[in-house]
Parts: sequence; structure tokens; C-alpha cells
Amino acid sequence: MSYYEVLLLFFGGLGIFVYAIYFVLRFKKERHLEQLQSEPFKEEYRTYLEQTPHYKNLSAEDKAKIERSIIIFTNTKEFIGVGIELTQEMKIIIAFYACLLLLRKTTTNCYDNLKTIIIYPSVVVFENLHSSGGIYTKEKFLLEGQAANDTVVIIWHDAKKEAYHLRHGNVIIHEFAHEIDFMDGEIDGVPPIERSKYDEWTRVLFHDFKKLSNVALKNRDWGKYKLLGSYAATNEAEFFAVLTERFFESPQSLKKHFPELYNELKDFYKIDTIKLIG
Repeated sequence: MSYYEVLLLFFGGLGIFVYAIYFVLRFKKERHLEQLQSEPFKEEYRTYLEQTPHYKNLSAEDKAKIERSIIIFTNTKEFIGVGIELTQEMKIIIAFYACLLLLRKTTTNCYDNLKTIIIYPSVVVFENLHSSGGIYTKEKFLLEGQAANDTVVIIWHDAKKEAYHLRHGNVIIHEFAHEIDFMDGEIDGVPPIERSKYDEWTRVLFHDFKKLSNVALKNRDWGKYKLLGSYAATNEAEFFAVLTERFFESPQSLKKHFPELYNELKDFYKIDTIKLIG
């Protein structure tokens, strides 16, 4: 047997081995998901959801769907508490708002690429060390939440308050809006949308983003843009995340002041959030 034939057999065998491993792992994952489909939703979990302003007005069909999504989400993602004891309430509430964003979207598993949710008790202060010309300086910044493709960071002190009471902001919604934004490979304020709707989406959202940016730069005459706030002017990705917060938290105000923005988000998420919160 020649050298090339041995090499061919080796790589052929390696390919078969790799495929076999992939097949086994895929089979185990599908089997796990099938088992989760029949797992009952505990009444304890439902008591958490009933305290939120977004669960009560869901239809019976939507409630059943999101409860199933919560079970899959909480059993396929790793939750890590840092400086805080991890509770079932944390997992259920975070999963609820994460899956609410995808309630009407076609997906078998909320956020397939997401692996880990890290929960801190309160805002975290980090220090960055910078060097310029041999001069080192320290810069402090506050971490109030973060999304980085396969990991989401949630500050529970804020998340809990926002989960049970309507406010303009909701850190869980904000960070998972970033996750949705990244589903097409780029975090740029344009989530995965139909090609036929791309031009209208960018026209409407970026028109108001530019106007907000100009207002924030001058820091005066905010008018209706006060509803969105200066953080939304950071970049297009933050604009989309903040809009998603307002869409779910204060939809009446968003529709009143920015009807085109409201309609774009309503069309994307396929939820009329004004009816959702009553």
C-alpha cells in the first residue's frame, strides 16, 4: 500500500470518526429536547410569571408556548451566579423575557448560540489599565449588563425591579435584543429581517437615530427624543436595544411620539405590545 493510499485511508477514517461523534452529539441533543417537551411546567414557576405585567394578557396558546420555551431555555443554558445565590426565580424571569422577544418568531430553541447567563447582584465596577507614551492610567466603568454572542450578563438588582413593574427600561430585554441583533452575524441595529423589508427598516430606524444623535450632541431641545434618552444615541446597536425596551415597556408613548418606529418593531416582533400590557 502506497503512502498516499495510507494517507487517504487515515483521513477517510478520521472523517468517519468525526461525523460519528457529530451524529451522536446531535442525537443526544435532539433526545434531550424531546424529553423537555414533555416536562411539566411547575406552578411555582407560574407564580413568578403572573407577577410580571407581560404574562397575564398572553393568550392561552401563547402562555403554553412560552412556558415550553422557558423549560427548554433554562435546561439548555448555563446560569452562573457571581456573588449571589442562584435561584429558580432568576432563571424563570430571565428566560421569560428572553423568550418573549422570540414568542412569535420561528424558532425551536430560543437563542441556539447562547451558552451562558452570568448574574451579578448589583452593578459591577471594572478597571481598565491604559498605556500611552509610557504613562499608565486607570479607567473605571460600570457594568450594568452585557451581551457577547454566547454570553449574557444580567444585574439582578435592576432586572428584578424592572421585571415586575413597567418602566422605560428593562435590562433583560435590552441585552437579549442585542442577542437578536447578532443573529445575522453583525451587531449593527439590523436584526435578521426579510430582504424585502430591509430598506424600510433602515430608512425608518436610522432616520430617527441620526436625529437623536444630533440632539444628544447638542444636549438641548430634546423634545420627544427624551423618551429614547442619550444612551440610545451611542450607536445603532444600542438604539435598537433601547427601542426594544420602549416597545415592550412603554409602547403607548413610543407609538404616540414615534409611530413609524413602533410599527417597524411591531412588524418585526409580530406582537402588539399595547394590547399585551393592557
